[in-house]
Amino acid sequence: MAISLPPDSELDFQAIFEATPTPYLILTPTLHIVAVNTAYLQATQRCRSELVGRYVFDAFPDNPHDPAADGVQNLRRSLERVLSSQARDTMPVQKYDIPVGDPAQQRFEERYWSPINTPVFDAHGRMTHIIHRVEDVTEYVQTRSRARLNETKLEAQAQEIQAANQRLHRSQLQAMEAARQANLERQRLDAVLDAAPVGIFVVDAHGLLLKTNDSNRHLWGAGQPPADSNVDFATWEGWWADGSARHGQRVAPHEWPLARAIRGEEVMNESIEVNSFDLPPIRRSTLVSAAPVRNAEGEIIGAVAVVMDISDRLRAEVELREANRRKDEFLAMLAHELRNPLAPISAAADLLAMNRLDAAGIRKTSAILTRQVRHMTDLVDDLLDVSRVTRGLVKLQKKPLDIKRVLIDALEQARPLIEARGHRLNVDTTPSPAIVLGDQNRLVQVIANLVNNAAKYTPEGGRIGVAVVVEHGEVIVHVNDNGIGMSPALIGTAFDLFAQAERTSDRSEGGLGIGLALVKSLVQLHGGGVSASSEGHGKGSRFTVRLPLLDQADMPAMLLHDAAHSGQTRSLKVLIVDDNADAARTLAMLVETLGHHAIVKHSPLRVLEHLDEELPDVFLLDIGLPGMDGYTLARRLRAEPRTAKAVLIAVTGYGQEQDRENALGAGFDSHLVKPADYAQLAKLLREIGQHAR
Repeated sequence: MAISLPPDSELDFQAIFEATPTPYLILTPTLHIVAVNTAYLQATQRCRSELVGRYVFDAFPDNPHDPAADGVQNLRRSLERVLSSQARDTMPVQKYDIPVGDPAQQRFEERYWSPINTPVFDAHGRMTHIIHRVEDVTEYVQTRSRARLNETKLEAQAQEIQAANQRLHRSQLQAMEAARQANLERQRLDAVLDAAPVGIFVVDAHGLLLKTNDSNRHLWGAGQPPADSNVDFATWEGWWADGSARHGQRVAPHEWPLARAIRGEEVMNESIEVNSFDLPPIRRSTLVSAAPVRNAEGEIIGAVAVVMDISDRLRAEVELREANRRKDEFLAMLAHELRNPLAPISAAADLLAMNRLDAAGIRKTSAILTRQVRHMTDLVDDLLDVSRVTRGLVKLQKKPLDIKRVLIDALEQARPLIEARGHRLNVDTTPSPAIVLGDQNRLVQVIANLVNNAAKYTPEGGRIGVAVVVEHGEVIVHVNDNGIGMSPALIGTAFDLFAQAERTSDRSEGGLGIGLALVKSLVQLHGGGVSASSEGHGKGSRFTVRLPLLDQADMPAMLLHDAAHSGQTRSLKVLIVDDNADAARTLAMLVETLGHHAIVKHSPLRVLEHLDEELPDVFLLDIGLPGMDGYTLARRLRAEPRTAKAVLIAVTGYGQEQDRENALGAGFDSHLVKPADYAQLAKLLREIGQHAR
């Protein structure tokens, strides 16, 4: 909003522009510099004659000594966006070195800036100028000694004040000589102030509010002082937030930067938390700068203050520090979790190497190895799962499912931990079908994860309840426990990645803190939601999963169920191909214990050479083989008439979804991830044997 001033007013907008402590550069649509204020000249250490009338990138080239310099490129893109969109463009913090010193021996000084480019339009809506506003944020990027910084700052401020007074004096003389030019500049500055993305106060020497802009009105809210009224600093609420000894103290009326500027002080970047004039007030973090406005004789005729809202920036910094802390905690937790199973694995391997154990001891030691290897495999699988989900690489195999069938499989997975801790499990399901469209394995993973979580954080002998209900077009699964419970703060972060309740000695299997984050992601992929609640510490927790109930019109006439076929399976001839002798030998032992005949080869070429001697029913092939990878070997076997119909199973450490697709594309029938799960391998060979029979 423009302010009409009496013709004889000593306060003109050119003076305000020059005195504004925020650096401003005014460009034409052809990107030539037409005006620059004192603060900008001070910030860039340039003279007005070096800049006005020049193409902006000629005036401010990239540092030729810095191959990575991209300031010109980034600024050009921002200005092009403003020209094309005719909208304000806020740039991220830029490294844009400035030339200093003698042009003949010019050097560049490292500087960092926070720029905003804003279009200015005339009364007909045509873009006439671009306002390039910057803040020098070098001190936030480079860590310097506070004592040295203060000394340099005081010296620079003294030079700036002296230079500002000289330039202001010359500008006022020029304005009096050319009234028409002064009027044009006043109109231009009025547009600058209205379009500026920071709050601006302009007052006269007595504190009468002459000018404020839209950004300032938004920042301070309803009830702020209206124009043409005296500013009463006693009504302003603010607290110092500069980290000094006064941090957190109330800003006294005479301490406000604008009040100090009226008294002749120049104030730069004071950190203040302010309350707006809204009811109720809104708390914001701000950087406030202010400077006096003087006439040709050096008398103070007013003051201008700039208020920048940095609340979002500070919140982002806090969130970044919190994310970094959680990352460090996770890495420490991961190291701990991986060391836990390694200790018994190492001890068991030493016991077996001594060859002093009887059959019972060997069985116990083998059980320890199997259990701990499975635990490590679960850790790796969890990490891979959460990585795939967060990158959007999970592909769900959806089909109509009765959630009660999913619940049976999930409880079967969780039962060992429940029984080990002596918990009582109560299951309550709805008698009506609870059909959802989902991925069987992933939904089993969701519910098993929640039940395991309840078992981990419930003291031994506790109670765990699982209930399934159908209401309001949703299938709802509740998992309750009477365990340690959760605080409100923990409930708020329970589903965040790496968040975890505090461990105690009886909950050493606490995990990596990724289980609930994985649950949330998988449920959301099914179009549902998950929530947590607790009455407080020691009062248990409840987790609730909500999934869309499948409409009956979308259900097939009969949901197909896998039939469990029993019967004798014939012994299979299984050829294992792996260049790792230990891996091949242990896999062969597993196959033999399942009642099948195992043959071991370490070279794919030897396999092809001896096909006449032995024609296996099943090939267990590693992928990373010497001379010929497993994919190529599979294709060769499929091309051979004698082995074209044999069962090919990939056994590999490559467990991504793309690896599985590559294996199936090469001709494999199945894909197992190392170390091969004993139950999964047994089921697979049993099904092959039944089919062959």
